[in-house]
Amino acid sequence: MDAFKQVETFVGVATRGSLSAAARAEGVTPAVIGRRLDALEQRLGVKLLTRTTRSISLTFEGAAFLEDCQRILNDLANAEASVSLGGVKASGHIRVSAPAGFGRLHVAPLLREFLEMNADVSCTLDLTDRVVDLVNEGIDCAIRIGELSDSSLVSIRLADNRRVVVASPAYLARHGSPEAPPDLAAHNCLSLGQQRGWLFCDEKGETLTVKVSGRLECNDGAVLHQCALAGDGLAWRSLWEVDADLRAGRLVTVLDEFAAPTMGIYAVFPQRKRLALRVRLFIDHLKNHYGRPDYWVSSPPSIVE
Repeated sequence: MDAFKQVETFVGVATRGSLSAAARAEGVTPAVIGRRLDALEQRLGVKLLTRTTRSISLTFEGAAFLEDCQRILNDLANAEASVSLGGVKASGHIRVSAPAGFGRLHVAPLLREFLEMNADVSCTLDLTDRVVDLVNEGIDCAIRIGELSDSSLVSIRLADNRRVVVASPAYLARHGSPEAPPDLAAHNCLSLGQQRGWLFCDEKGETLTVKVSGRLECNDGAVLHQCALAGDGLAWRSLWEVDADLRAGRLVTVLDEFAAPTMGIYAVFPQRKRLALRVRLFIDHLKNHYGRPDYWVSSPPSIVE
């Protein structure tokens, strides 16, 4: 029990940023928190935190240990919830954040279904392409696509995200198809504003970033999608966004043999002692649907015509 409490204390200090904040959350003194950390580091024989009078920072070993501890604590909370669900109904309010485009197509419809199944749950859905601060903004769960950089959050991988270069048949008939990533320099590429580049894999399987240019940059992916459908140029879009258009022949993919490795679609949430049942069930609802082989084929068609 002492070892488990030490791990919980370490996670609390690492995620809250100070001994005093962790102490307030647990209702003990900072001295108690400090003794638990000392005992944990002594037991492990490694320094996990660099502590000064003004700040606390994770060591390299501490950062790796934190990731494992967060996963273990979350698995334990889920295991406890799983055996105690009999007769327990989800209730209360949940605040969810998701990227605007993905949220409209693949979160909002499933959220409506989830609310129909759980009559005592209500929800605020925030669709935005900015990275929200879950703790300070009171967000219970956020859907994020791509690399995750915030080690203070727990993540659950929901699905893979593959990106493809697409164009309309009419555009390719006029301008031809690029045969390799460098050929994009001769094409009108529709890109997100301030985008670092489009990612590909070279012949050795190493990731290659290609800076593209064109006559239109826009910070709204739906606009780029619409322009690609209209035959204005090439666009690098997620498969979940353009799959219906590919199946209908309105768009076609190019450079498939150079496609970059898939990224993840994640549910992320703050580290807490226990994940609320309503949040856990909502995440499970998304994961169960996204994990079905037929979901991405039968999911709602694009909102862009």
